[in-house]
Amino acid sequence: MAEDAPDRGGSADAWWDRVARRIGRTGGDPTQTAFVLAGGGSRGAVQVGMLKELVERGVRADRVYGASVGAVNAAAYCGDPTPAGVANLERVWRSLSGDLVFPRRRGHGPWTYFQQRSAVHPNAGLRRIVEDGLRFERLEEAEVPLEVVATSLDDGRERWLCEGPAVEAVLASAAIPAMFPPVTVGGELLIDGGVVDNVPIGRAIEGGARTVYVLLAGPLHFRPRPARRPAEAVLTAFFVAVHARFARELAALPPGVEVVVFSGCSDPTADYRDFSATSELIDAGRAEVARVLDGGATDLRPPAPDPAAKRTRRPAGRTGRPGGSGPGAARRGASSPVASSSEEARADRLSRPAGGMGAR
Repeated sequence: MAEDAPDRGGSADAWWDRVARRIGRTGGDPTQTAFVLAGGGSRGAVQVGMLKELVERGVRADRVYGASVGAVNAAAYCGDPTPAGVANLERVWRSLSGDLVFPRRRGHGPWTYFQQRSAVHPNAGLRRIVEDGLRFERLEEAEVPLEVVATSLDDGRERWLCEGPAVEAVLASAAIPAMFPPVTVGGELLIDGGVVDNVPIGRAIEGGARTVYVLLAGPLHFRPRPARRPAEAVLTAFFVAVHARFARELAALPPGVEVVVFSGCSDPTADYRDFSATSELIDAGRAEVARVLDGGATDLRPPAPDPAAKRTRRPAGRTGRPGGSGPGAARRGASSPVASSSEEARADRLSRPAGGMGAR
Protein backbone atom coordinates (compact mmCIF):
# COMPACT_ATOMS: atom_id res chain seq x y z
CA MET A 1 0.00 0.00 0.00
CA ALA A 2 1.32 3.41 -0.95
CA GLU A 3 0.35 6.56 0.91
CA ASP A 4 0.58 10.10 -0.40
CA ALA A 5 2.62 12.67 1.46
CA PRO A 6 0.73 15.05 3.74
CA ASP A 7 0.21 18.62 2.60
CA ARG A 8 3.13 20.53 4.05
CA GLY A 9 2.19 23.98 2.95
CA GLY A 10 2.47 26.90 5.34
CA SER A 11 4.92 27.58 8.13
CA ALA A 12 6.93 24.93 9.92
CA ASP A 13 5.08 25.66 13.18
CA ALA A 14 1.70 25.27 11.49
CA TRP A 15 2.70 21.92 10.03
CA TRP A 16 4.01 20.64 13.38
CA ASP A 17 0.75 21.76 15.01
CA ARG A 18 -1.11 19.54 12.53
CA VAL A 19 1.27 16.70 13.35
CA ALA A 20 0.60 17.16 17.08
CA ARG A 21 -3.16 17.03 16.50
CA ARG A 22 -2.82 13.85 14.42
CA ILE A 23 -0.77 12.20 17.18
CA GLY A 24 -3.41 13.21 19.70
CA ARG A 25 -6.17 11.67 17.59
CA THR A 26 -4.32 8.40 17.05
CA GLY A 27 -3.22 8.08 20.66
CA GLY A 28 0.47 7.72 19.79
CA ASP A 29 2.54 5.87 22.37
CA PRO A 30 4.56 8.55 24.25
CA THR A 31 7.42 6.11 24.69
CA GLN A 32 7.65 5.01 21.05
CA THR A 33 11.13 4.86 19.56
CA ALA A 34 11.79 5.09 15.84
CA PHE A 35 14.86 4.52 13.69
CA VAL A 36 15.21 6.71 10.61
CA LEU A 37 17.76 5.50 8.05
CA ALA A 38 18.78 8.04 5.43
CA GLY A 39 20.13 7.61 1.93
CA GLY A 40 23.78 7.95 1.01
CA GLY A 41 24.84 5.40 -1.61
CA SER A 42 27.89 3.27 -0.88
CA ARG A 43 28.31 5.08 2.44
CA GLY A 44 25.29 3.14 3.70
CA ALA A 45 27.85 0.78 5.22
CA VAL A 46 28.20 3.21 8.12
CA GLN A 47 24.60 2.41 9.12
CA VAL A 48 25.54 -1.24 9.54
CA GLY A 49 28.00 -0.30 12.27
CA MET A 50 25.42 2.01 13.84
CA LEU A 51 22.80 -0.74 13.91
CA LYS A 52 25.34 -3.19 15.29
CA GLU A 53 26.16 -0.94 18.25
CA LEU A 54 22.52 -0.06 18.92
CA VAL A 55 21.45 -3.71 18.90
CA GLU A 56 24.28 -4.73 21.20
CA ARG A 57 23.26 -1.98 23.63
CA GLY A 58 19.67 -3.23 23.67
CA VAL A 59 18.23 -0.23 21.84
CA ARG A 60 15.32 -1.45 19.72
CA ALA A 61 13.00 0.43 17.39
CA ASP A 62 9.22 0.23 17.61
CA ARG A 63 9.04 1.36 13.99
CA VAL A 64 11.59 2.00 11.24
CA TYR A 65 11.60 4.42 8.30
CA GLY A 66 14.02 4.16 5.40
CA ALA A 67 14.97 6.09 2.28
CA SER A 68 17.20 4.92 -0.58
CA VAL A 69 20.10 2.82 0.75
CA GLY A 70 18.59 3.42 4.19
CA ALA A 71 15.55 1.46 2.99
CA VAL A 72 17.82 -1.48 2.12
CA ASN A 73 19.41 -1.48 5.57
CA ALA A 74 16.10 -0.79 7.32
CA ALA A 75 14.46 -3.78 5.65
CA ALA A 76 17.28 -6.06 6.71
CA TYR A 77 17.06 -4.83 10.32
CA CYS A 78 13.27 -5.14 10.46
CA GLY A 79 13.44 -8.75 9.29
CA ASP A 80 15.80 -9.75 12.08
CA PRO A 81 16.54 -7.02 14.68
CA THR A 82 19.06 -9.17 16.53
CA PRO A 83 22.87 -9.38 16.59
CA ALA A 84 22.63 -12.34 14.20
CA GLY A 85 20.48 -10.34 11.80
CA VAL A 86 22.85 -7.39 11.78
CA ALA A 87 25.78 -9.78 11.34
CA ASN A 88 24.10 -11.11 8.20
CA LEU A 89 23.64 -7.56 6.92
CA GLU A 90 27.31 -6.90 7.61
CA ARG A 91 28.24 -10.03 5.66
CA VAL A 92 26.29 -8.80 2.66
CA TRP A 93 27.89 -5.36 2.79
CA ARG A 94 31.42 -6.74 3.05
CA SER A 95 30.82 -8.74 -0.14
CA LEU A 96 29.79 -5.71 -2.21
CA SER A 97 31.70 -4.13 -5.07
CA GLY A 98 30.97 -1.49 -7.67
CA ASP A 99 30.62 -4.09 -10.41
CA LEU A 100 28.12 -6.06 -8.33
CA VAL A 101 25.89 -3.14 -7.32
CA PHE A 102 26.32 -1.00 -10.45
CA PRO A 103 27.00 -3.49 -13.27
CA ARG A 104 28.19 -1.85 -16.45
CA ARG A 105 26.49 -2.54 -19.73
CA ARG A 106 28.47 -3.63 -22.76
CA GLY A 107 30.27 -0.66 -24.28
CA HIS A 108 30.03 1.44 -21.09
CA GLY A 109 31.52 4.93 -21.48
CA PRO A 110 30.67 8.66 -21.41
CA TRP A 111 28.18 8.17 -24.24
CA THR A 112 26.12 5.95 -21.95
CA TYR A 113 24.53 9.06 -20.46
CA PHE A 114 23.17 10.07 -23.87
CA GLN A 115 21.62 6.75 -24.85
CA GLN A 116 17.88 6.30 -24.98
CA ARG A 117 17.32 4.39 -21.76
CA SER A 118 16.03 5.35 -18.32
CA ALA A 119 19.23 4.59 -16.40
CA VAL A 120 22.94 3.98 -16.78
CA HIS A 121 22.90 0.72 -14.79
CA PRO A 122 20.37 -2.13 -14.57
CA ASN A 123 19.12 -2.97 -11.08
CA ALA A 124 19.66 -6.73 -11.43
CA GLY A 125 22.68 -6.68 -9.10
CA LEU A 126 20.89 -4.64 -6.46
CA ARG A 127 17.88 -6.94 -6.72
CA ARG A 128 20.03 -9.98 -5.91
CA ILE A 129 21.56 -8.14 -2.95
CA VAL A 130 18.16 -7.14 -1.55
CA GLU A 131 16.77 -10.63 -1.98
CA ASP A 132 19.80 -12.05 -0.18
CA GLY A 133 19.37 -9.69 2.78
CA LEU A 134 15.61 -9.85 3.32
CA ARG A 135 13.89 -12.27 5.69
CA PHE A 136 10.30 -11.57 4.60
CA GLU A 137 8.42 -11.33 1.31
CA ARG A 138 5.90 -8.62 2.12
CA LEU A 139 6.46 -5.42 4.07
CA GLU A 140 3.66 -6.17 6.53
CA GLU A 141 5.42 -9.41 7.51
CA ALA A 142 8.48 -7.64 8.96
CA GLU A 143 9.15 -8.32 12.63
CA VAL A 144 9.52 -4.57 13.25
CA PRO A 145 6.98 -2.37 11.40
CA LEU A 146 8.69 -0.81 8.38
CA GLU A 147 7.91 2.05 6.01
CA VAL A 148 10.04 3.00 3.02
CA VAL A 149 9.63 6.11 0.91
CA ALA A 150 9.77 6.43 -2.86
CA THR A 151 9.13 9.30 -5.27
CA SER A 152 6.28 9.13 -7.76
CA LEU A 153 7.02 10.01 -11.38
CA ASP A 154 3.30 10.68 -11.82
CA ASP A 155 3.12 13.76 -9.62
CA GLY A 156 6.56 14.16 -7.99
CA ARG A 157 5.23 13.49 -4.50
CA GLU A 158 6.45 11.01 -1.94
CA ARG A 159 4.87 7.57 -1.66
CA TRP A 160 5.11 5.68 1.61
CA LEU A 161 5.15 1.93 1.18
CA CYS A 162 4.13 -0.19 4.19
CA GLU A 163 2.40 -3.14 2.53
CA GLY A 164 3.05 -5.30 -0.49
CA PRO A 165 6.09 -7.02 -2.07
CA ALA A 166 9.13 -6.02 -0.04
CA VAL A 167 11.79 -6.39 -2.74
CA GLU A 168 9.96 -4.13 -5.19
CA ALA A 169 9.35 -1.50 -2.50
CA VAL A 170 13.01 -1.42 -1.47
CA LEU A 171 14.21 -1.32 -5.08
CA ALA A 172 11.87 1.59 -5.76
CA SER A 173 13.12 3.51 -2.72
CA ALA A 174 16.73 2.94 -3.82
CA ALA A 175 16.25 3.71 -7.54
CA ILE A 176 18.80 6.55 -7.77
CA PRO A 177 17.75 8.85 -10.63
CA ALA A 178 19.68 8.15 -13.84
CA MET A 179 21.68 5.42 -12.09
CA PHE A 180 18.92 2.79 -11.67
CA PRO A 181 15.66 2.44 -13.63
CA PRO A 182 12.31 3.35 -12.08
CA VAL A 183 10.37 0.53 -10.43
CA THR A 184 6.66 -0.09 -10.94
CA VAL A 185 4.68 -0.57 -7.72
CA GLY A 186 0.89 -0.70 -7.86
CA GLY A 187 0.91 0.47 -11.46
CA GLU A 188 2.93 3.59 -10.61
CA LEU A 189 6.50 4.39 -11.64
CA LEU A 190 8.63 5.17 -8.58
CA ILE A 191 12.21 6.34 -8.06
CA ASP A 192 14.54 7.03 -5.13
CA GLY A 193 12.68 8.23 -2.03
CA GLY A 194 15.62 10.41 -1.06
CA VAL A 195 14.60 12.84 -3.79
CA VAL A 196 11.67 14.03 -1.69
CA ASP A 197 12.48 12.90 1.87
CA ASN A 198 15.99 11.58 2.43
CA VAL A 199 15.83 11.79 6.25
CA PRO A 200 12.14 11.21 7.11
CA ILE A 201 12.05 12.37 10.71
CA GLY A 202 8.72 14.10 10.05
CA ARG A 203 7.10 10.82 9.06
CA ALA A 204 8.42 9.15 12.21
CA ILE A 205 7.00 11.90 14.42
CA GLU A 206 3.66 11.78 12.62
CA GLY A 207 3.60 8.08 13.44
CA GLY A 208 3.85 8.83 17.16
CA ALA A 209 7.59 8.56 17.83
CA ARG A 210 8.82 10.63 20.74
CA THR A 211 12.46 9.49 20.45
CA VAL A 212 13.94 9.32 16.98
CA TYR A 213 17.36 7.86 16.24
CA VAL A 214 18.61 9.21 12.91
CA LEU A 215 21.19 7.08 11.12
CA LEU A 216 22.76 9.27 8.46
CA ALA A 217 25.11 7.95 5.78
CA GLY A 218 27.02 11.18 5.38
CA PRO A 219 27.99 14.32 7.26
CA LEU A 220 25.37 16.37 9.07
CA HIS A 221 26.50 19.46 7.15
CA PHE A 222 27.21 18.70 3.49
CA ARG A 223 29.93 20.77 1.82
CA PRO A 224 30.42 19.29 -1.66
CA ARG A 225 33.67 19.17 -3.56
CA PRO A 226 33.66 20.39 -7.17
CA ALA A 227 32.44 17.59 -9.43
CA ARG A 228 34.80 16.22 -12.07
CA ARG A 229 32.29 14.13 -14.00
CA PRO A 230 28.64 14.59 -15.03
CA ALA A 231 27.49 11.71 -12.82
CA GLU A 232 29.24 13.30 -9.84
CA ALA A 233 27.55 16.64 -10.57
CA VAL A 234 24.13 14.95 -10.58
CA LEU A 235 24.78 13.22 -7.26
CA THR A 236 26.21 16.40 -5.71
CA ALA A 237 23.08 18.35 -6.61
CA PHE A 238 20.99 15.50 -5.21
CA PHE A 239 22.82 15.51 -1.86
CA VAL A 240 22.57 19.31 -1.57
CA ALA A 241 18.81 19.20 -2.08
CA VAL A 242 18.11 16.38 0.36
CA HIS A 243 20.21 17.94 3.13
CA ALA A 244 18.19 21.16 2.96
CA ARG A 245 14.91 19.56 4.01
CA PHE A 246 16.50 17.68 6.90
CA ALA A 247 18.01 20.89 8.26
CA ARG A 248 14.62 22.62 8.18
CA GLU A 249 12.81 19.79 9.97
CA LEU A 250 15.55 19.39 12.56
CA ALA A 251 15.30 23.10 13.37
CA ALA A 252 11.53 22.91 13.91
CA LEU A 253 10.94 19.93 16.17
CA PRO A 254 7.61 19.86 18.03
CA PRO A 255 7.46 19.87 21.85
CA GLY A 256 8.31 16.66 23.64
CA VAL A 257 10.28 15.09 20.78
CA GLU A 258 13.97 14.25 20.95
CA VAL A 259 16.11 13.43 17.95
CA VAL A 260 19.43 11.63 18.39
CA VAL A 261 21.60 12.05 15.30
CA PHE A 262 24.42 9.74 14.25
CA SER A 263 26.31 11.13 11.26
CA GLY A 264 28.46 9.49 8.64
CA CYS A 265 31.18 11.86 9.79
CA SER A 266 32.94 12.47 6.46
CA ASP A 267 32.01 13.52 2.94
CA PRO A 268 30.74 11.03 0.36
CA THR A 269 33.30 9.58 -2.01
CA ALA A 270 33.54 11.13 -5.46
CA ASP A 271 33.10 7.71 -7.05
CA TYR A 272 29.61 6.35 -6.40
CA ARG A 273 30.84 2.84 -7.36
CA ASP A 274 33.57 2.81 -4.70
CA PHE A 275 32.93 0.28 -1.91
CA SER A 276 36.55 0.04 -0.77
CA ALA A 277 35.86 1.84 2.54
CA THR A 278 33.11 -0.54 3.73
CA SER A 279 35.06 -1.99 6.67
CA GLU A 280 36.24 1.45 7.78
CA LEU A 281 32.71 2.83 7.59
CA ILE A 282 31.23 -0.02 9.64
CA ASP A 283 33.81 0.60 12.38
CA ALA A 284 33.16 4.35 12.22
CA GLY A 285 29.42 3.81 12.60
CA ARG A 286 29.89 1.76 15.76
CA ALA A 287 32.25 4.35 17.21
CA GLU A 288 29.83 7.18 16.41
CA VAL A 289 26.93 5.55 18.26
CA ALA A 290 29.13 4.77 21.27
CA ARG A 291 30.42 8.34 21.39
CA VAL A 292 26.99 9.96 21.21
CA LEU A 293 25.20 7.62 23.62
CA ASP A 294 28.06 7.78 26.11
CA GLY A 295 27.65 11.54 26.40
CA GLY A 296 29.27 12.95 23.29
CA ALA A 297 26.53 15.42 22.34
CA THR A 298 27.98 18.27 20.30
CA ASP A 299 27.02 21.52 18.63
CA LEU A 300 24.83 20.87 15.58
CA ARG A 301 25.23 24.36 14.12
CA PRO A 302 26.39 24.56 10.50
CA PRO A 303 30.11 25.40 10.27
CA ALA A 304 31.16 28.86 9.21
CA PRO A 305 32.22 28.90 5.52
CA ASP A 306 35.99 28.65 5.16
CA PRO A 307 37.13 27.37 1.75
CA ALA A 308 40.74 27.25 2.92
CA ALA A 309 39.99 25.13 5.97
CA LYS A 310 40.89 21.47 5.92
CA ARG A 311 37.90 19.13 6.01
CA THR A 312 37.69 17.44 9.37
CA ARG A 313 35.36 14.98 11.01
CA ARG A 314 32.31 16.77 12.36
CA PRO A 315 30.53 14.50 14.84
CA ALA A 316 26.82 14.57 15.44
CA GLY A 317 24.82 14.70 18.61
CA ARG A 318 21.36 15.25 20.02
CA THR A 319 18.85 17.95 19.57
CA GLY A 320 15.40 18.47 21.03
CA ARG A 321 12.66 21.01 21.22
CA PRO A 322 11.23 21.88 24.63
CA GLY A 323 7.83 23.29 25.32
CA GLY A 324 8.62 26.55 23.55
CA SER A 325 6.68 27.46 20.43
CA GLY A 326 9.27 28.47 17.84
CA PRO A 327 12.30 27.06 16.08
CA GLY A 328 14.43 29.17 18.40
CA ALA A 329 13.53 26.77 21.19
CA ALA A 330 15.20 23.95 19.30
CA ARG A 331 18.20 26.10 18.54
CA ARG A 332 18.71 26.79 22.21
CA GLY A 333 19.06 23.05 22.56
CA ALA A 334 17.39 22.05 25.86
CA SER A 335 15.60 18.79 25.28
CA SER A 336 12.83 17.47 27.46
CA PRO A 337 12.97 14.02 29.07
CA VAL A 338 11.53 11.14 27.07
CA ALA A 339 10.43 7.91 28.75
CA SER A 340 11.67 5.51 26.08
CA SER A 341 13.34 2.95 28.32
CA SER A 342 13.01 1.52 31.81
CA GLU A 343 16.76 1.78 32.19
CA GLU A 344 17.25 4.95 34.24
CA ALA A 345 20.82 5.57 33.13
CA ARG A 346 19.89 5.48 29.47
CA ALA A 347 16.87 7.72 30.05
CA ASP A 348 19.15 10.21 31.76
CA ARG A 349 21.47 10.27 28.75
CA LEU A 350 18.58 10.84 26.39
CA SER A 351 17.32 13.84 28.39
CA ARG A 352 20.56 15.77 28.52
CA PRO A 353 20.68 19.21 26.88
CA ALA A 354 22.37 19.33 23.51
CA GLY A 355 23.52 21.82 20.91
CA GLY A 356 21.02 23.17 18.40
CA MET A 357 21.00 24.10 14.74
CA GLY A 358 21.03 27.88 14.92
CA ALA A 359 23.42 30.64 15.90
CA ARG A 360 23.77 31.47 19.56
